[in-house]
Amino acid sequence: MNDIYISIITVNYNGMSDTCHMIDSLMQYLSEVSYEIIIVDNASLKDEITEIQAKYKNIHCIRSDSNLGFAGGNNLGIIQAKGKYVLLLNNDTYINDDSLLDLAEFLDSNATVGAVSPKIKFADSNIIQFAGYTDLSQVTLRNSLIGFGEADLGQYDTPAKSPFLHGAAMMLRRDIIKKVGLMPEIYFLYYEELDWCEQIKKNGFELWYTPQAVVFHKESRSVGQNSPLRCYYMTRNRLLYAWRNRRGLVRLAAILYQFLIANPKGIFTYILNGRFDLVGASIRGMMSFTNMKKTL
Repeated sequence: MNDIYISIITVNYNGMSDTCHMIDSLMQYLSEVSYEIIIVDNASLKDEITEIQAKYKNIHCIRSDSNLGFAGGNNLGIIQAKGKYVLLLNNDTYINDDSLLDLAEFLDSNATVGAVSPKIKFADSNIIQFAGYTDLSQVTLRNSLIGFGEADLGQYDTPAKSPFLHGAAMMLRRDIIKKVGLMPEIYFLYYEELDWCEQIKKNGFELWYTPQAVVFHKESRSVGQNSPLRCYYMTRNRLLYAWRNRRGLVRLAAILYQFLIANPKGIFTYILNGRFDLVGASIRGMMSFTNMKKTL
C-alpha cells in the first residue's frame, strides 16, 4: 500500500547551499504527514548530489548526466514519485511553518481542482511575489503577477481560481499527471509550466491559488534576470507557447506581434542601454523559433 502522501521534488543546478536550506526547512516543519523529498541534480559543475545524499540519508537523489532544463529535471523526479500529490518546489524556496499541507488539504476537498499554488513571498520579507496570475493576453502574451511587490496585509487571503500557477511552487494530483502527461520539455527553460497549466485546464481541471499556504522565494540565482540566457529563452519560448496554444488568426496575430512589435521594441531598448549581448540573444531566440517551427 502506498503510504506516501506528498512527493516533494526540486531541481538542483549549482545551488547546493539553497537546496540544503530548502531541505532543512521542510524537515523542520513537515512532521505531521508522510512525505518524500526527491532531489534531481541537473549536471551541476561540481558533484553536489553526492554531498547532498551524504548529508541527508533519507532523501531520494537522482543524478542527470546532462542539463535537462526545468521541465526535464522535474520530470525525472515525477517519474520516481510515489505520493498521492506531487509538489514541485524551486530549490531557492523555503518554508517557515507547515502551511504547505494546506495545499494537499485543498486538493482533498475539491475534486475538480487539478493543481494549486501557495502565496509566494520574497525571501526574508512580507512582500508578495505571487498571489495568482491575471489572464494572459491572447495576442501580446503578457500577463501579471497579482500582488507583486505589495506588502502582505491580508488583501489576497481568499482562495481563487487562477489561469496559471507559479512554477516555483505548485502541487498537482499525481493521477492528473498520468492523464495530461509530464511537463513539456521542448521549452527547456521558461513557459513550460504555463503550457502545462493549459493542458491541465484542457482536461477539465481547475487551477487555484491557495493563500493559506506560504512559501518564500529567493528568486533565480542560476539564471540572471537580465542575462542573455534568460532573454534568449523568453524570446523563443513566448513564440513557441503561442504556436502550441493559439489557433487560426489569433495565433497569427500573436506571432506577428512578437516579431513586428514586442521584440523590435525590446531590441531598441537594449541598444539604447548598450546591452548588445541581449540584442544578439533576442535575435537568436527568434531565429531558433523559426527553425523549430519547421518540425512542430
